[in-house]
Parts: sequence; structure tokens; C-alpha cells
Amino acid sequence: MKQEILNRFLKYVQIDTQSNENSKTYPSTQKQFNLAQLLEKELIEIGLQDVEVDKYGYVTATLPSNIEKGVPVIGFLAHMDTAPDMRGNVRPQVFENYNGDDILLNKESNIKIAVKDFPELKDYKGQTIITASGNTLLGADDKAGIAEIMIAMEYLTTNPEIKHGTIKVAFTPDEEIGKGVDHFDVKKFSADYAYTLDGGPIGELEYENFNAAGIAIQIQGRNIHPGYAKGRMINAILVATELNDMLPIEQRPEITNGYEGFFHIIKFMGTVETAEIHYIIRDHDKEKFEYKKELIKDVIGLINKKYNQEVAKYKIEDQYYNMREKIEPVYHIVEQAKQAMIEVGVTPNIKPIRGGTDGARLSYMGLPCPNIFTGGHNYHGRYEFIPLESMEKAVQVILKIIEKSTK
Repeated sequence: MKQEILNRFLKYVQIDTQSNENSKTYPSTQKQFNLAQLLEKELIEIGLQDVEVDKYGYVTATLPSNIEKGVPVIGFLAHMDTAPDMRGNVRPQVFENYNGDDILLNKESNIKIAVKDFPELKDYKGQTIITASGNTLLGADDKAGIAEIMIAMEYLTTNPEIKHGTIKVAFTPDEEIGKGVDHFDVKKFSADYAYTLDGGPIGELEYENFNAAGIAIQIQGRNIHPGYAKGRMINAILVATELNDMLPIEQRPEITNGYEGFFHIIKFMGTVETAEIHYIIRDHDKEKFEYKKELIKDVIGLINKKYNQEVAKYKIEDQYYNMREKIEPVYHIVEQAKQAMIEVGVTPNIKPIRGGTDGARLSYMGLPCPNIFTGGHNYHGRYEFIPLESMEKAVQVILKIIEKSTK
């Protein structure tokens, strides 16, 4: 099975599917259809039914039940796009029987995954490590998830004696820019519950994520010749920095961890005349999330009061919510995944996501959807890697979940 997983994964990562957060189309890049159409062809070849690529780039398919009794319809999802953070023309490298030392990605640039920086590497000594070439991300987020789902479906179709209920599969575009399920038809997908294969290192199992909002602040200054500016100039750059300094320093992402939320400044543009600041606001706790939004509004109010005019205007938009609220009433689906991991020899690591997934939004759309590991590390950058053995375990977890759902 390992070789089949490796072959699929290497093929998928070499197809550039980078999404574009500035695009006005859906999907945000037409090149995502290149992978979508390949997956459509492969799903048909391995024997799934109702295979479709729709106009939005969603790939969906069904593996019909082969048992008479009624069991839950389970979905498995992964996303096709890779992050805009780093270019995606991937040239993968395979390091068999990893020796536990630094991994040299690019000899010319001396780019390496150093054990001192990433000590978790030593956990995979003796295994097969897959990386990119040092100039791109790898794309295990989330082409590992795609490969794992595809291999699991192929295993079931080539071993028809294995009993299973109806299985639904979906591969989505644009997850990395927060639009992965903007047009996803949950009713048409018709699963009782689902799992995204979009987690990190082996064992991760997640059913909690941040509540998330974005805020854009426009600051209108007053530009006066600096020689005659006393009492008249309002420097928009300084107003912006003043506003930022009024937010709690201890609630920045570089200082927080676990269940701690944050204010994260992600963009700043400014001149004396005008400035613009963008933040993302995150917290697992709904009350603390709402408090954070009110706090930043209050800070803007204080700025306007100080200057006795509306120098700062804002637009705030909720982005997604903590799926825990929707998962807890059906917590047995988390327990099912946890037990599946244990039964295939994986230690479950149930932890909150310090981010969001398609599953969070799907859960609020009526499809409860926890998140399972793919095995990857260091997503979105040149140091990304994934052990092949972790991918194999992810396939085993999928198959075991399906088996347990028939009991």
C-alpha cells in the first residue's frame, strides 16, 4: 500500500493548484481544475459512482453500500488548493530510510530542515520522508489528504468482500483562502457526518477551532506642510500605530498558545494622509471572541474621541465559528475516529485547531465534520515534510472508521 500512496501523492503535488486570495472568480484559479479533472478520471477508474466536477470545481463521488442493513452515510473530504504563501511548482524529493540527521533540501542554496529547529524529525528515523526542493511548499496540505482518501476508496473497490455503508467523497477548491465551501451543496452531498483529512502530524484529531473575524480599519489623517503643521496635522501613520499599541500585547499570536486567542495585525499601508490596517481576531471561547470584537471597537472609539472627529472607520466581518458547538451533540463521531486510531496502532492527540478548516463551516451548514491527521509537518512553507508511514496510517484510520460504522 505504501508504494501506491507514494505514487499518487507525488503525482498530485506536482500539479500546481495554488489559490489566489485576490481573485474574484470561483474557484480562484482555473489551474485547480487540472487536478479536479484528473481526480474525476481516477475516481471513475477505481469504480466510484456519480462522479462529477461541477462548475465551481468541486469533485464529488459515491461508493455505494454493499450491505443490506442501514448504516450511516459517511463523507471524507480534502482540499485541492495549496496556500498562496509560497509558490507551488513542486519538485518533490523522497528520502528513504531517513537517518535522523538534517535533511538537505537544496544543495545550491544550502537550505535544510535542521533537527535543531525541527526536533520532531527524529521521531521518524528509519522512515520515508517526502519534502519539496527548498524553493516551494510541498503541498501535503492537503494533497496528502486527497491521496489517502483515494487509496482508501481504491482498497474498498478492489476488496469487495469488505462490508461498508455508502461512502461520499469530496475534494474542494480554495480552502486556503477561506472560501472552500462557499458553494458546497451539503444537501446534495447527503452524508450523515463527515471527516476532513486536513490535519497535521500523526494522531491529530480535532473537533474544536477558533471563532474568527476580520476587521479592516480606515484612518483619515490631515496632511499639512510639516513646517506649519503644529496643532493642525493628523498623521494617519501615527494614529494607526497608536491604535495598535492600545490593543493588549499579551494577546498577539506570537505570545499565545492552546486555547488562548489573539489580535493579529496582518496588513498595514499608510501615508500621512491615509492609512489602512487589517486584523484577524481569533478565540475558541465565544464570549471571549465577542469581547475581543467589542474591545477593538472601543479602541477605535477612543481614538475618534481623542481627535474629536471620526478619523477611524472600520468594517468587521465574522469568518467562521468553533465547530465544537455542532460536534458535541454527535460526539460519538469523534469517539469513533479516536477508537479507529487506537485499533490501528495510532495514539490519538485530541487538540483544538489554532485555525479553521472546511469542516468548521460545514458543521454549521448541517454536516458535522471533525478533522483527522494527514501526517504532514510545517505546512505553507519550504520546510514542509511528511513521513510516508504516517500517510499509510491515515489510510488505515479511514478504513477502520468505515468498518466501525457498520457495527
